[in-house]
Amino acid sequence: MPSYITSIGTAVPENCIEQSSIADFMVRASQLDANEARKLRVLYRSTKIRKRYSVLNDYGKTENFDFYPNTVDLEPFPSVSQRMLAYRQHALPLALKAVKAALTHSNEVLKTPDFTHLITVSCTGLYAPGLDIELVHALGLSRQVQRTSINFMGCYGAFNGLKMANTIVQADPQAKVLLVCIELCTLHFQKKIDDNYLLSNALFADGAAAVIIEGQPKQLSLEMQSFHCDLLFEGRNDMAWHVGDFGFEMVLSSYIPRLVKGGLGELMSQLQKNTALPAFDFYAIHPGGRAILEAAESQLGLTPEDNRYAYEVLNDYGNMSSCTVLFVLQKLLQERTPKEVGKHIFSCAFGPGLTLETGIFKIAIS
Repeated sequence: MPSYITSIGTAVPENCIEQSSIADFMVRASQLDANEARKLRVLYRSTKIRKRYSVLNDYGKTENFDFYPNTVDLEPFPSVSQRMLAYRQHALPLALKAVKAALTHSNEVLKTPDFTHLITVSCTGLYAPGLDIELVHALGLSRQVQRTSINFMGCYGAFNGLKMANTIVQADPQAKVLLVCIELCTLHFQKKIDDNYLLSNALFADGAAAVIIEGQPKQLSLEMQSFHCDLLFEGRNDMAWHVGDFGFEMVLSSYIPRLVKGGLGELMSQLQKNTALPAFDFYAIHPGGRAILEAAESQLGLTPEDNRYAYEVLNDYGNMSSCTVLFVLQKLLQERTPKEVGKHIFSCAFGPGLTLETGIFKIAIS
């Protein structure tokens, strides 16, 4: 039996900050000289990001900070424990905002106690009892709801959540699964003058997405047809996520677009040999960054217009790790009409490993 994405809801924090303002913060926080500041601002302009959202309002300031110390060098720099306290403070309200949006957009009267399964995805914060239990309490879910937490997988984490939900609904068509991805990437700003950190600071933002997965379509829905994964071990040192003394540290090398391009080409060749792939009508590529989108376009033979949903999300929100590809799928689904039922969507995301995750969806209707 197939499973269907029947609703997607998204949410971002209230603090909307222009990319140019974030660059000003980074120049001040990293104490860059004039030449280094000029290079950093060029990097920020090249990202194709216009604005990002954060649970912290400090990134729109150059003084009078609330989270970071009001010292020239931001010392004492916030510890992991301070950042995790901020995660716990902000994660639940933002996750609830995304769930409310998903329920509002749902094409049926669905009450939260109807959910049989809850899947949470996050790589930017951990605590226990965790977000899953807090969501059960806040939403009034059944205490017997079956919970799964997917943690620390990075930008491809949503695909693991969707695959889990797909397996659940295929086994029990009466199941109703709520998938929640919440990422507060901006809690983990690192002020090290290193290309890896300068790039990650230029890209990542905060956001949440909630997805309802069921055994029947509800008006326009996405049928989950298949998922495929590959690992590029040669890239395991080029994209990584480590817990440091002062937050989670992202390794993000300039080789990633080249690795993604080659790996995606190899994966598509394997799929074409072993699977009867449909012709794809639409694409939902994880906007990990401008260079990654361009690499995917080059390999898949796409134009920027074909990839417009990813560029729109990148421009308006930046890279929100696992929930970002769900923002892209939501945009794509919102523009579909009943005349497009049966058309196919190819989606993919990339993360530590180096991991390539792909999903094939078909537009369906009740």
